Formats: sequence, structure tokens, C-alpha cells
Amino acid sequence: MLKPRYICLAVAACFIVSLSSCTGGTPTADNSQSGTTNSNTQTTETVSHSGHGNQAKININSAILSQLDKFEAKLGVPALSNKIQAGRPYGSPEDLVTKKVVTQEQFDQIKDMVTVQEVVLTGEAKDVDYMTKLGLMEGHLLVAQELLEQNQPKQAEPHIGHPVEEIYVDVEDQLNERKVKEFKTTLESLQDLVKSQPKDAKVKTNFTASVQSVDSAIAALPEAQRNKPAFVLQVVNGLLDAANSEYGAAIADGKITAAIEYQDSRGFVFYADKLYQGISSQLAQTNPETHKAIQTSFTELKKVWPAVIPPATPVKTTQEVTKLIKDIEANSQKVIDKSSTQAQK
Repeated sequence: MLKPRYICLAVAACFIVSLSSCTGGTPTADNSQSGTTNSNTQTTETVSHSGHGNQAKININSAILSQLDKFEAKLGVPALSNKIQAGRPYGSPEDLVTKKVVTQEQFDQIKDMVTVQEVVLTGEAKDVDYMTKLGLMEGHLLVAQELLEQNQPKQAEPHIGHPVEEIYVDVEDQLNERKVKEFKTTLESLQDLVKSQPKDAKVKTNFTASVQSVDSAIAALPEAQRNKPAFVLQVVNGLLDAANSEYGAAIADGKITAAIEYQDSRGFVFYADKLYQGISSQLAQTNPETHKAIQTSFTELKKVWPAVIPPATPVKTTQEVTKLIKDIEANSQKVIDKSSTQAQK
């Protein structure tokens, strides 16, 4: 999304939140205590993948734009994500109405999704959150590369900017904890070069270095974990959940009205598919029917984005895209639950 950048980074509190929805990604603790007014309230909970089905709440004081897009897609309000950011900080969810960010009627539609409480993830949930956010970086860079190859540097700029302006700071604490070499300057150098000299031969070199930096950050996780189907599927679900929100924000009145959101969703889906292909042979052996169902849904889902430049009319409606994503998530959950049960024995 091309939005004024990231007022959230100036907010005093630094939060760690899950990217998931009730059907995908990293679960979070349910922080719905009524009457909460302290935005610094913290809930620390060890969350395993077995809690995947819990309803996640989005911290409006700290969520990145890809998370806030869930509200934008649900309410159909253009640029709502940016408006929520601009209204920070919030003492309670109801401040969205008090500050005239949304109407009371709109708030009633999203109130069960909103929190101002900090959720600190631990254990596997923290690792899933970490890899999912890096996966979002990969998705942004994927479409940026496609656009640069089509000589569209202006369209590529925001997708290069997203990883460094939005996501890096959100995951920086985890990068430091995992002793990952700093690569913010690498991303910033690429961003500056594409803005000023998009045809410079250094763009390709810097782009490769940026992707390799993100790959190295992901490699900070143990290889066995990165190759574990139940773990990867949680990341896949988180990426698809973000893609679903972005696609919903891209469509209005049956038309693709926001090319950047369309491209964001394309990048997230195609990177999620890349991750899935990395574990598909394992699933084909251990869960052949589930693998076949997921593979079929992915094949159909990718048709929604025939090219990086949006088609004149959407290939599928938001409802059809949501159904395909929910089908993948439901089948993924079978593998996740099975793994959880085996781990408890």
C-alpha cells in the first residue's frame, strides 16, 4: 500500500503482535477484557500451533499496515489503515469512534477484532510470527523485482519501501535476539537507488543483496524447523491471511481500484506457494489427500493474479478468493493439529 509512512514507529510502546486471523497464522492471546484503558497492558502467553483456531485480535497501537488492512477490507473504507495509524495512540478500542476514525456503526462491525493490549509471543508462536513477517518482506520484494523487470520502477518503489519502512522495525528486536546481521541499510540503499537511478546496473546487485539478507534472516531459524510441514503451514496461513486482506482492499465495486494492494496480495500468495512447494513432497507422502487438496487450491488461487500488472477486471471476487484461502487453511490445520497431537504423546 502506498500510504504516508508509519506514524506507528513514533509511538512509545513497541509491541509484538500476531499476523493471524481466526483461520490462519500465529495465534494470540484473547485480550478482550472490558473497560481496558491502559494501552501498555501486557499479556505474556506461550502459544502453540494447537491454538490456531482462536480468534486473534489486532493491536491498533502497533499493527503494521498489512494487519490494519483487515479493517479496511471488512468495512470497505479506502485508506482506513493509514487513518488508524494517524490516530495513534489509543487508550481503548472505543477511541476509534471517539477520534472519529470510524463511525459507531463501523466500529460495531470490527470491535471483536480490536485490542490495545500488548501480546508477547513465546516459543513456536514467536518463531512463526518472525518467519511470517520476513515472508511478507519476501513477497514485497518478489513483486518489486517483477515490476523492475518490466521497466516499472515507480510501481516497484513502494514494494521496496514496505520491508524497510514498515516491517523491519516491527521485527528488529527479534533480529537482534537471533543475532542476525543488520540489513536495514541494505534495504534503504536499494530503495534510494531505485528512486534516483532505476536504470543503474547497481540496482540488480543491490536487489540480490537485499533478498539474500532476508533469506539469511530466515535461516537464523533451525533448518529442521524451517523444513517441518506443521511449522511452515502456519507461516503459509499467515501470509495467505495477509494476502486476503490486501486483495479485499484492492477491490471496490467489482473493480481493481488499488494496484499496490493487488500486487501486495500477489507477492504474498506466490511466496506462500514457494514455501509450500518446499514441503509438498513430505506432505505427498504423509498426507496425500490433504496435499492434493492444498495443491489444487493453490493452483486455482494463483490464477487470480495472471500478471503483476492488474487485469482490467478481477479474475475472481473477494468472496471466491477468501474461500480458496480458507480451504487451504482448513486443510493445513489438519496437518498442524496432527503434529500437535503427536508432540503431546
